[in-house]
Amino acid sequence: MRNHEKSTGFPNSPESSLGHDQLYTNNNYYDPNITHPGPDYDADLHVQCPSHTTERKLVAKIDLRVIPILSILYLLAFLDRTNIGNANIFGLSKELGLTGVQYNTALTIFFVPYILFEIPSNIFLKRLKPHVWLSACMFLFGLVTVLQGLVKNYSGLLATRFFLGLAESGMFPGCFYLIGMWYNRSEAQRRFSFFFSSTTLAGAFGGLLASAIGKMNGMRGYLGWRWIFILEGVLTCVIALIFYFVIPDFPEEAKWLGEEERAYVKARLRADQGRSAAERKITARDVGNVFKDFKIFVGGFMYFGLIVPAYSGAYFIPTIIRTYGYTPIGTQLHSVPPWAAAFGFAMLIAYLSDKTRHRFVFTLIPILMAIAGFSILLTVHNRLNLQYGALFLVTMGVYSAMPVIVCWFNLNLGGHHRRAVGTAWQIGFGNIGGIIATYSFQTRDSPRFKPGYSICIGFICLSALSCCIYFAACWMQNRNRDRSPRDLSLTEFEKTEKGDMSSDYRYLL
Repeated sequence: MRNHEKSTGFPNSPESSLGHDQLYTNNNYYDPNITHPGPDYDADLHVQCPSHTTERKLVAKIDLRVIPILSILYLLAFLDRTNIGNANIFGLSKELGLTGVQYNTALTIFFVPYILFEIPSNIFLKRLKPHVWLSACMFLFGLVTVLQGLVKNYSGLLATRFFLGLAESGMFPGCFYLIGMWYNRSEAQRRFSFFFSSTTLAGAFGGLLASAIGKMNGMRGYLGWRWIFILEGVLTCVIALIFYFVIPDFPEEAKWLGEEERAYVKARLRADQGRSAAERKITARDVGNVFKDFKIFVGGFMYFGLIVPAYSGAYFIPTIIRTYGYTPIGTQLHSVPPWAAAFGFAMLIAYLSDKTRHRFVFTLIPILMAIAGFSILLTVHNRLNLQYGALFLVTMGVYSAMPVIVCWFNLNLGGHHRRAVGTAWQIGFGNIGGIIATYSFQTRDSPRFKPGYSICIGFICLSALSCCIYFAACWMQNRNRDRSPRDLSLTEFEKTEKGDMSSDYRYLL
């Protein structure tokens, strides 16, 4: 057996499966009872790595095809969603005559379709294939972003923000769902964090891009904020046309892998997570069954609590930095370093989480950092360097904890059906927090923004509490399943249908 195969616990021959039951139980992995498999299941689980490659090389091949493409896709989605904060610095509210909370309302309306259509979007993703659905959604939200740069009044801004939310509703849960169907749980966190950290790169890239595009102010009669929307939207549309041909589908449909490679990829995922039931369509009954598990709701609150500070930062960090006395260009440039630092720290947390095969502690450490950052912003008002430094703690904490939380929850869901519905639920419910975030920082509270900082601290604490509850629930269920005798009456079909609710499944802690 190759060393890299041995490290994952995946056997490459029937003989190597001896002791496999104990190995997977100890490491919180799915154990499909391969010491006594069914006749139709044994061949699937014992597929040898193709002779022309190794597992390490095959995973690297998957990395190069899956992660960069989806990261660029989500970077552009997040950029088109949040560039309104940069545009506002260059006069959006002034030219459109926005008063009171109208700007906040324009931010809020994005989340109405974004929340409602996330579960249906994942169902369409599975039926239409990822490369079709994701590229189509990408082209549409790029087009809407262009139109956002052409609006003439408040009503037009509301309409474009609504349709932007509709077009983007499938991006995040769809990409997370797709990544989760390619990787084992022990190797997924770094991939998830790199993908998710495209949001921090979007923050950094958005600031740099806005500072450059802002210099086009007045060109062809358009103010700088309009050019931000137009140029970034056109870029998205062009890349969407290219991505139709390169976005990866599910492992079962990946034409860029050979037949032996596909078989091996599917087998290693089944050994880790159980059978996926990818061939069966998701039904209303599947959706209902998912919500019978209370951990689904806890997972929603884990994410919900961090969405409020996450979107507060994405939308209002330029506004907060502007109160420190910088020019519009200086504000955009000073918004870059906190996001760049967040990317680096998120990757460090992801590496340590994968290395230790643990998630819970690596949600609490960043959360505590974020609380510290917001506490400084809430209480210190006359030391600009310290206040600016606190923004680093906020972005590093929030945007490092979020990918761990989503990855932890996502990959603890077994099978296509539970994962498709559960992931979309967590993201959809969590994004209700975006509505709260859009009203947390209002002009009348400038420059101290005490209500906004207080709200963020409260919701981060909610996320921390939810993480503790989820950890306790997973630990208790693992312990109870370890103590209970194996249910030998379950067929492989029944185990597949149950997913992580099967008594053979062990949750990653």
